[in-house]
Amino acid sequence: MKRANVFILLLAGVLVNGKGMLYVTYLRWQNSYDQPLDFNCPSGQSISRIVSEHDNKHEDRIWEFGCKATLDSATNCFTSSYVNDFDKPFNYQCPSHQVITGMHSYHDNKREDRRWKFTCCGASNFCTDSCQWTNYVNWFDEAFTFNVPPNSYLIAAESYHDNKHEDRRWQYQYCTRRSC
Repeated sequence: MKRANVFILLLAGVLVNGKGMLYVTYLRWQNSYDQPLDFNCPSGQSISRIVSEHDNKHEDRIWEFGCKATLDSATNCFTSSYVNDFDKPFNYQCPSHQVITGMHSYHDNKREDRRWKFTCCGASNFCTDSCQWTNYVNWFDEAFTFNVPPNSYLIAAESYHDNKHEDRRWQYQYCTRRSC
């Protein structure tokens, strides 16, 4: 009987999918709670997906990222200095016509916050256009998933920290690509 129930669930998944395929998403967290985060996309790619989950016990977040092909040849790459102090807001934007390819941070248990750096890359044949900001993608203490829209590229992040919740809210800026 149990075998039949499993088959029915799998069949329902295939039927719901509509393409005869069952997709299962597994997250590969890039850090552990209270530990540093050091993530860079492979060369020529930029961040296309951000997933984060908050834990009230640790008062910290874990992070997972997706990347997509963006630049034919990544040049002009650099990592910023820290863009915030603990408990302080920040608004970081890559230099003109560059995209975010990496995110780096470390956590302080006393302040229950992270300091952040960003890696940006550009190429001579890549220019940005029609940029827009998201609304905040999360509430305090909640998990979130942000997918950069199709044909758009992540260029900026803004965040503020709340000591009552010991968490941050996030919003992102993305742009389309145009001919240079």
